[in-house]
Amino acid sequence: MPRNRPGALRAAQRLRDRPRNWDSPAGDRIHGLSAGTSLAVHRYEALSTDYYVFPGVTAVALRRYRAFLGPPGRRPRYPFLDDCSCRGCSLRDVRHARDMLGTALRNLPPRARAELGRLVASLDAVYLERTLPDPFVHVRRGWRPHVWWYRRLEGCRYAGTGAV
Repeated sequence: MPRNRPGALRAAQRLRDRPRNWDSPAGDRIHGLSAGTSLAVHRYEALSTDYYVFPGVTAVALRRYRAFLGPPGRRPRYPFLDDCSCRGCSLRDVRHARDMLGTALRNLPPRARAELGRLVASLDAVYLERTLPDPFVHVRRGWRPHVWWYRRLEGCRYAGTGAV
């Protein structure tokens, strides 16, 4: 039996590994990311089966994270928990927005992960500067106390601004 050429094997493998349902067009570029990374994020969002991941969630989470850290000044910011747990409303909580960015970072290819990781790391540094640590997090929170962005002092959910 004749041997298959390596190029033919690689070509067949590329066709087999492509996503089957690629109906949605490529989304808009995400502010601060290259076109290739934006496309990788769009592919991840389109093919994900997670309830909280939908097309455009990474861009919305980045905008929310930037908006929370955006007001100038040195006053501390206080993340607040939102009452509604639906996909869109839950992004009002900046910690859930950071969760979505972490989920995207875990599921992206290496080059896109590195680029988005650099952007998120710079925002994380500002988040650590602008929020205060919660010394009683082990008493107050039973849900995800091991994640560092949940170990920050919560604000008043009724103010809705992040500043108390």
